[in-house]
Amino acid sequence: MNARPVIEDLSSFWMPFTANRQFKAAPRLLESAKGMYYRSSDGREVLDGTAGLWCVNAGHCRDEIVDAVQKALSTLDFAPTFQMGHPLAFEAATKVAGLMPEGLDRIFFTNSGSESVDTALKIALAYHRARGEGQRTRLIGRERGYHGVGFGGISVGGIAPNRKTFSGALLPSIDHLPHTHDLAHNAFTKGQPAWGDHLADDLERIVALHDPSTIAAVIVEPLAGSTGVLVPPQGYLQKLRDICTKYGILLIFDEVITGFGRLGKATASEYFGVSPDLITMAKAINNATIPLGAVAAHRNVHDTVVNAGAANAIELFHGYTYSAHPVATAAAIATLDLYRRDKLFERAASKAEKFESAAHALRDAPYVKDIRNLGLVAGIELDSRDGAPGARAYEVFVKCFEAGVLVRYTGDILAFSPPLIIEDDQIDQLFGTVRKALESVK
Repeated sequence: MNARPVIEDLSSFWMPFTANRQFKAAPRLLESAKGMYYRSSDGREVLDGTAGLWCVNAGHCRDEIVDAVQKALSTLDFAPTFQMGHPLAFEAATKVAGLMPEGLDRIFFTNSGSESVDTALKIALAYHRARGEGQRTRLIGRERGYHGVGFGGISVGGIAPNRKTFSGALLPSIDHLPHTHDLAHNAFTKGQPAWGDHLADDLERIVALHDPSTIAAVIVEPLAGSTGVLVPPQGYLQKLRDICTKYGILLIFDEVITGFGRLGKATASEYFGVSPDLITMAKAINNATIPLGAVAAHRNVHDTVVNAGAANAIELFHGYTYSAHPVATAAAIATLDLYRRDKLFERAASKAEKFESAAHALRDAPYVKDIRNLGLVAGIELDSRDGAPGARAYEVFVKCFEAGVLVRYTGDILAFSPPLIIEDDQIDQLFGTVRKALESVK
């Protein structure tokens, strides 16, 4: 086989969420992957400490998924799901529904987490209109929340850099809960902090301010990932659930990151024992093989919307050309079967204690100001350099990559979310490499 030619021109690709000039001056290219490892363009093996981008939970290039994709691609490359259907869509929906909390068994397919969030927000608005409360248009997000990059997602999201360029075009009728991150009370907590459930009570203030009859939905990540791994305080999510139920407000859990085993259960909803009305998902739903996302809606939400009009009328004017794409849903079916066969959710739970211990062993490493974790996800927050926030974490990220380990950084927070197939020695390699990198930076 001929070697792939060296890419000399990097100018045409406008890279997402990337400092383009910085990257193209010293590019980091990944050319292949298998299991727990990437292979870089210079032939080095790189341990994947991030499951790609929080998404390759079963490990890379699993034969079962590859075979399913190849079969689907050669059998049915595309089929519309507007007024038509194909068997893989219904099979995939049934398998996804089987992993959701009781009652959340109506699945609307999208192509990404961003699309899933916008879909869930639209379903919430449609639900209230169908039940005769069309005045419920207000949406409540949370500070530091990440809900993708659609206008709906950045409106309810609470990460300032994602919003500021587009602030003039954000959705109206939005409010935000306070975030739950407080180092004065919760620094170096293992698992869920004991302090902070009272922060959910701020929803009562927001409800009183706006009038509950105007509020359609509250959306939160059960565990906030992209902002730097913020673990919910004990009892916090249940309080949100109780307040939403009290005022007839839909509760949406954004599980694009936590879905499909990250916390050792099928969903964070199952892990925390709190059921929302809608769940958004993507990423690990099909091991990130082909773009796919979904929204799980409670049967009552679905039935309210679907039964509101005539039987021959479209109930929800929403969807995507690629909703339930045959190849993407084939990958989902194979992935969900693989999770079950190899008991990967249970495996993740069994590795959580080792992962926690290895992460918190870095407490004495240079510049570490906090470590937080749950399941197979962890965040290590670093002291920022004066006048250069994010620079230290970026340097650690680069040094780790050069040493054969891929980590993720956001601001001055390092984030870890390896494939669920990680072994103990690879956990040691992951955090041992981070320690060496921390000891080598200024």
